[in-house]
Formats: sequence, structure tokens, C-alpha cells
Amino acid sequence: MSESYDVIIVGGGPAGLAAGLYAARMNLRAVLLDRGPLGGQLLNTELIEDYPGFESILGSELAMKMGEHARTFGLDIREFEPVLEVDVQDHEKIVKLESGEELRAPALIMAAGGLPRKLGTPGEAEMAGRGVSYCAVCDGAFFKGQELAVIGGGDAALEEGDFLTRYATKVYVIHRRDSFRAQPVLVERAKANPKIEFILDAQVKEIYGEHKVEGVRYVKDGEERDLKVGGVFIFIGFLPNSDLLKIHVDHEPAGYLLTDRNMQTSVEGLWAVGDVRAQLTKQIATAVGDGTTAAVAASQYVEHLRDKERPSK
Repeated sequence: MSESYDVIIVGGGPAGLAAGLYAARMNLRAVLLDRGPLGGQLLNTELIEDYPGFESILGSELAMKMGEHARTFGLDIREFEPVLEVDVQDHEKIVKLESGEELRAPALIMAAGGLPRKLGTPGEAEMAGRGVSYCAVCDGAFFKGQELAVIGGGDAALEEGDFLTRYATKVYVIHRRDSFRAQPVLVERAKANPKIEFILDAQVKEIYGEHKVEGVRYVKDGEERDLKVGGVFIFIGFLPNSDLLKIHVDHEPAGYLLTDRNMQTSVEGLWAVGDVRAQLTKQIATAVGDGTTAAVAASQYVEHLRDKERPSK
């Protein structure tokens, strides 16, 4: 079974929902697909305090409001509809669903986001949202006056660790190696911060706590040690969901898709928005801007194709 649309949006986070809202408002036949409930990474953030217009709002509530807003303009939203792969044939975008259905459209907006790489240690999943976080900008303010642990040794770990010292009394950076993968300038900045202490050559074995994070157990020099902290921030990488694309699209080594100023990728009629594309910051406000830009560009593209198909007078 195959169904045709003007534009298909893969992903139901803020970027996808903004794209869907604008596409529907511009009278495009648009469908949004998400493998789970609407919201994307919004659903992993309990309280949001940095999205304009909302002094404080639950992530799940903001996701619901965005979904309802898009639906009022007629956007076809399909939750719990996993995408198997995205292909292109003769410039037509083909989305194959795990259900076996195929959707086709001349324009496609990839808003599939990605996921933080997990440690996989005991206690990580159990304490998610109760002291375990993957975003310092999102959650740092909830840990004022506490001692925190940051796990990782790349740019994100040191940048976010430095950011957390705005709130924390102490930040321990735990890294499994004796040297960092981060840029030297970030390493030097972290070393110069009196609130940051490094624990190197250490392997985290457990994150523990009864109702919230109370500490981390790690092994260093063959000895198990205990570190009392009120929160654990994990920055060991992010995995963009760009592997859904079964065609070559220009991307960074880590898989983030490269776009022009209109969010279009190297493939005509294919846009990338939000966390799946290469960008400076992963924030709700920037994701919404990405989605808006892509939807307007996609509308112009679809209209251009229609003009070409109209008979000349």
C-alpha cells in the first residue's frame, strides 16, 4: 500500500512539530511520523524554563501543546509509527514504515533527532530524570548548591562541566582515560576553574540512590571508590538518527547532516532540522526555528514543481 503527500516529516520533536504546523498552515498535504509519542527529547526533560513565552512548563505539557497546535491546522500526525528507512527514486522521497506501508512525497523533512549515548551502568536508567541528566543547559539550575559528577572526556563533557559550575559547589569530571579528547582550549579552561576536579583513569560502575541520585561508584587503580553527588551528567556522545537515510547525504563524521541556510541537505527536496543536523546548539528554540525555515522552503519547492507541471497558456 502506498500513499502520496506533498511533504513527509520524520520525527515528532519540536523541530518536526514546528515544520508540520507551518506546512499545514500553507495548505500542503503533510504527514508527520514518530516512532513513539510526540515530543522527542522534550519527554526526557521534566521542567523547561528556557523556552520563550513559558516561564516554566513541563516537557510533556509543551509537547502536548505543540501537537494540539499543529493538529488545529490539519496536520496528519501518526504516533507510534516507526520508520524503517528513507529512500529517493527519481527525486521522489519514499518512506518505508515498519508496518509495511510506503509513503511518497516530493519533499521530506528529516526531524528524526537522535539519542544521547548511554553508559549502560546499573542505576543509569533507574535514576533518569531523578538526578541523571544528559543536558546541563536544560537541568543545571535544578542542582544549585550541590556537588555533581560529569562523565566523559570530549568537548561536550568539559563545556557542560564548566557550565554546571554556575550552580554547583563542586563538579567532578570522571573520565576513563588519562587524557582528554576535548580541544586543548577547553581542557585548559576546565583546569583553570577552581570548582572542577578531575578523576581520570576511572571506570564508572554504578549510579546509586534510593529516590534520587546519591552517588557514583567507580574503579580507579584497581580500587572501588565512592563519590557522593546529587546529580550525574553523562556526555559520552550523541547518536543522530541519520542512518534511516538509505542514500548518500553530506554529513559530518559523527553522522550529523549538513545543510544550507534553508535547512536543505545535499539532496534536492530533502531538509534536515533539529538534533539530526550539524549545528551550534541543541535547544528547543533553535529546533523550532529550523522546522519553520524548512517548512517554508519545502512549500516553495512543492509550488515550484506544481508550476512546472501546469500546462502553458
